[in-house]
Amino acid sequence: MQDSRTLAFELDARTLGQRAISFVKIMFAVLGALALGVGIALLVWPGRTLAVGAALAGIYFVIAGVVRIAMGVFGNALSGGLRVLAILLGLLMLIGGIITLRNLEAATAVLLVVVAIAVGIGWIVDGIMALVESGRARSRGWAIAYGVIGIVAGVVVVSSPGISATILVWINAVVFVILGIVGLIRAFTFGRGIDLD
Repeated sequence: MQDSRTLAFELDARTLGQRAISFVKIMFAVLGALALGVGIALLVWPGRTLAVGAALAGIYFVIAGVVRIAMGVFGNALSGGLRVLAILLGLLMLIGGIITLRNLEAATAVLLVVVAIAVGIGWIVDGIMALVESGRARSRGWAIAYGVIGIVAGVVVVSSPGISATILVWINAVVFVILGIVGLIRAFTFGRGIDLD
């Protein structure tokens, strides 16, 4: 006998009750408003918005660095070489994150370049770690793809950080505005016309 159940990932308002529809609409509205706000902030106040983004990137690199160091120190199942590499790269990520956090008051142009370089180095480091960790894991192909993409993206950003950062800021701003508008439209149209008894 064949199982007729299917795995579905669609969000169909017809299968939801009024309370669930309201929750989904609120979620769409909050996320849409947040995306729209970030996009407008990037367009209107790129320097201040980038300072916040730099702080978040710095925090990410500090946490990622600490996690890599902890993996190297406490990863008894890892080889000695991988443990040393994890500690060294973790230290680089940690130092990069601290430098990023300490330069938040710098001029916007300098901060933009510092952030771009930190992001580029972070992507390179993370890509190297993904390649090194891939080993014989079942998800080796995904790890290799992740590593190669991270390294290539990092090299592009580090080789021209000013241009890369400026382009990324404008692209992100426009994408956030578009996603925000579409998210708000989804919030107002989701479940419309559904007859709930």
